Amino acid sequence: MEKRGRFSSQEKVQILLESFSKEITVTDICKKYSIHPNIYYQWKKELFENAETIFSDKRSKVGEKKAQEKIKKLEEKLNYKDQLISEIVEDNMRYKKKLNGEI
Repeated sequence: MEKRGRFSSQEKVQILLESFSKEITVTDICKKYSIHPNIYYQWKKELFENAETIFSDKRSKVGEKKAQEKIKKLEEKLNYKDQLISEIVEDNMRYKKKLNGEI
């Protein structure tokens, strides 16, 4: 990575992962990438504050998918019942007309 004032999110993650996976001090990692320790700690704080959101999003997506499947099944069931009701109403009207001598 080249030295510059701005790092992409991917570069920030790589720097943090490197610092977590190796026995390297914060001072050494900051010197290596020419960043201020306060910046490093800010990135680390953001990572851990947002980690919960990342994991909860996965759960909610799974939950959303199940909810969508359930809604689809219920809609299909409702449509089937609507069709049955329509058929019953038609039959009822036909029988009424037959009884009244309209047919």
